[in-house]
Amino acid sequence: MQTILGANGQIGEELARELKRNFTSDIRIVSRNAQKVNDTDEVFSADLSIREKAIEAVKGSEIAYFTLGLPISSDLWEKQFPLILRNVIEACKINGTKLVFFDNTYMYPQDDRVLTEKTAFGPVGRKGRVRREMAEMILKEIESGELEAVICRAPEFYGPGKTQSITNTLVFNNIKEGKKLKVPLSDHKKRSLIWTPDASRATALIGNTPNAYGQTWHLPVDKSHPTYHEFIRIASGIYGVDLKYSVIPKFFFKIGSLFNQRVKELLELLPRYEHDNIFDDSKFRNRFPEFKVTTYKEGIHQIKGEQFSGK
Repeated sequence: MQTILGANGQIGEELARELKRNFTSDIRIVSRNAQKVNDTDEVFSADLSIREKAIEAVKGSEIAYFTLGLPISSDLWEKQFPLILRNVIEACKINGTKLVFFDNTYMYPQDDRVLTEKTAFGPVGRKGRVRREMAEMILKEIESGELEAVICRAPEFYGPGKTQSITNTLVFNNIKEGKKLKVPLSDHKKRSLIWTPDASRATALIGNTPNAYGQTWHLPVDKSHPTYHEFIRIASGIYGVDLKYSVIPKFFFKIGSLFNQRVKELLELLPRYEHDNIFDDSKFRNRFPEFKVTTYKEGIHQIKGEQFSGK
């Protein structure tokens, strides 16, 4: 049995499909309102902030994948994320279950340095500090030898389906709605974006590679690291139109934060758009050279196809 905790978001759904395709049909889907992804899935609805529910959720599982997400609220993150992860860690220990922790990059410094698995944490803002606390919880368990675990870390998403990200919102949603595209802060800084199905495929592969545990892995991205200007130029060629965009300066976000809570929550993430963002995935590529990374052209073609199909 392999169990996905927080399974009905884009990463969890793609992970369930990949596990079914290449690893196992014995999959348990866990979320507050769990729904099957594959016909053969077992579903278990649970609030993982309740210790007993977390223990029950992973019972009988060889591997548990933590892909749970919360609304982008610092208050909620501080209250819920560490509590939920503590419950999951304890549940995995009690049940003898291996833990695959799907992570983001919020705990890293937001500057020009190339990000590797060895980059020291230097979070900016409350959400970054929560993610540092969570990553350190996993690392502490790995170091103690009390839990067999692995960290799979991904940069900003772009992708199909339910993918939620700044790039999907400001670029692809606006293309679909016929609106002018928007770019945060700068269109000439290099970006590292991960195709969400690739993130899930790589996580499934790591989770089913026994000697990958006890480590942190940067998940694979297209190595071209385009600027937003270059990224939108690729999209223009694929959509067959000259896509226009505007760069949103920081003070617009600051003004917007006075009136919109979601914009306020985004402020601490903005420094990463002022700098080149190079996410080094060479460790993964060297270990799994057969893994095919989706290029930006391939990904954008798929998003276009999905938009035009009306899905």
